[in-house]
Amino acid sequence: MVLHVNGTPHTLFLDHRTTVLDALREHLGLTGAKKGCDHGQCGACTVLVDGRRANSCLLLAVAQDGRRLTTVEGLADGEGLHPLQEAFVARDALQCGYCTPGQICSAVGVLTEAADGFPSHVTPYTAPSGGPVELTDDEIRERMSGNLCRCGAYPRIVEAVGDIDRAAATAGAKGAS
Repeated sequence: MVLHVNGTPHTLFLDHRTTVLDALREHLGLTGAKKGCDHGQCGACTVLVDGRRANSCLLLAVAQDGRRLTTVEGLADGEGLHPLQEAFVARDALQCGYCTPGQICSAVGVLTEAADGFPSHVTPYTAPSGGPVELTDDEIRERMSGNLCRCGAYPRIVEAVGDIDRAAATAGAKGAS
């Protein structure tokens, strides 16, 4: 089977019961995604699969043959951090750091989902269908609720995600003028 991880194809011969999380950590040496609960409840193992966020502890690696996986290690552009990584550092949105890789991958997914018009539980019913969803603090909290942080860095995480959303909106507005 071939897993495309962070833009690189990897041919792996794995037991059919191997999860994506275990393949990443134990077979590819990518330890950003963490094994927290191993039941899909904490979000520490969140990665992007074809651009959408997923709990890697719940995915069988053999079922991801040919799909594009992105881990926190693959978000950076060379030596430069991804804007969300920079925002987390600037906002001090981490303490112990254990959940941070999953939080950042999830936040990348949140930004994409909102830009693509996917509503959440708190999206107003009056929001235009199919258009971008405004990422208010309530939207960010709801969308990030699957990622737990024992240190309680939630307010700073919401601020960091909001910073990137506002920066993207400002850049889009400047590009449209």
